[in-house]
Amino acid sequence: MNKKVVVIGAGAAGMMAAGAAAEYGAKVTLIEKNPRVGRKIMITGKGRCNLCNNCDVQTFINNVPVNGRFLYSAINNFSPDDTIGFFEARGLAVKTERGNRVFPQSDKAVDVVDTMRRYVLDSGVTIVNDTAKKLIAENGEAVGVECENAVYYADSVIICCGGKSYPLTGSTGDGYTLARQAGHTVTELKPSLVPLESPDNDCKSMQGLSLKNVSLKIIDKNSNKEIYSDFGEMLFTHFGISGPMVLSASSHIRDMKSGQYRAVIDLKPALTPEQLDKRLQKEFAANSNKDVSNAFSKLLPKKIIVPVLKRWEVPFDKKCNVITKEERRELVCILKSFTVELSGFRPIEEAIVTSGGVKTTEINPKTMESKLISGLFFAGEVIDCDAYTGGFNLQIAWSTGRLAGQSSV
Repeated sequence: MNKKVVVIGAGAAGMMAAGAAAEYGAKVTLIEKNPRVGRKIMITGKGRCNLCNNCDVQTFINNVPVNGRFLYSAINNFSPDDTIGFFEARGLAVKTERGNRVFPQSDKAVDVVDTMRRYVLDSGVTIVNDTAKKLIAENGEAVGVECENAVYYADSVIICCGGKSYPLTGSTGDGYTLARQAGHTVTELKPSLVPLESPDNDCKSMQGLSLKNVSLKIIDKNSNKEIYSDFGEMLFTHFGISGPMVLSASSHIRDMKSGQYRAVIDLKPALTPEQLDKRLQKEFAANSNKDVSNAFSKLLPKKIIVPVLKRWEVPFDKKCNVITKEERRELVCILKSFTVELSGFRPIEEAIVTSGGVKTTEINPKTMESKLISGLFFAGEVIDCDAYTGGFNLQIAWSTGRLAGQSSV
């Protein structure tokens, strides 16, 4: 007799869990409230989908600051190598980029979604467009799910509803509600991989400015320690700063207290202070009789010139040929460490990942089964595990989804 498995949520974890359970002989129903599967996968990696990180198991664990050790069984069962092999075997060519990030060669997230959808359907899974409202449990066992339009009975139920970030993709926290109904503890939910707010009005004036090939450091002002540094791309917005490096930085900030953290940007990381000073001398010599405010067009993007000049505190109309050595040195310092005070995270709805979720001590790490209700499994972002950016969070989804699907049969 084929076991009946109901999977709630057709994201990365849900589709992997449904396909795996069906491969192992179960009759699987995959419930998704959106008209289309994989909505959140579509927007990951700026629509390119960073589907995993091409690293070994230990490197993966090191990149999961929240409950990484809980994932040992899942990641050993289905590693990044397995993920790459899985997609390639299904006709999706992939490539590895900087930081070992793995993308589809087409650079299209839709190709990842289509591959997963095909996998699910080819495995014999039935996809149902409905919204799960209530977990049905009897005598300490999960026996089904009550949805808006119907009730689905099953031998096992796998909850893969995602977190609370990006609610437009369907991640509205439903999984936490279902977990609480089963008596599970849901830890405090916080945004991770999220833009950062700043009280600095310069950010607003530079709104829309994207900086490429700059260095970013996040400094904890209480201890004067650097908690994060990276090189790459970032963006100024009306509320503060965003972009790939900033999202990564946010997951290293555990308790955001206003005034505790500062971002320090090196606008010219390729130049030493001495080289930058020579470059400034050259620019000032070429514009010797002009106002200093007109000497930066080749050196800096237009939108950041005024904020730099304001911090420098040299009159805008001072002529280039009378700038002193000391003033040049001060300018080098500003360009090499342009500071932005930080005051908070953007709301959880704008985060890529939710930090927090179903408490890992209440889940069996070898199977992803609930320790409280038999036949109930969890996979993906609904669990209290989150990683740094670079494909690690999607790997959590693939690995926990695979293990939950296999264990549910």
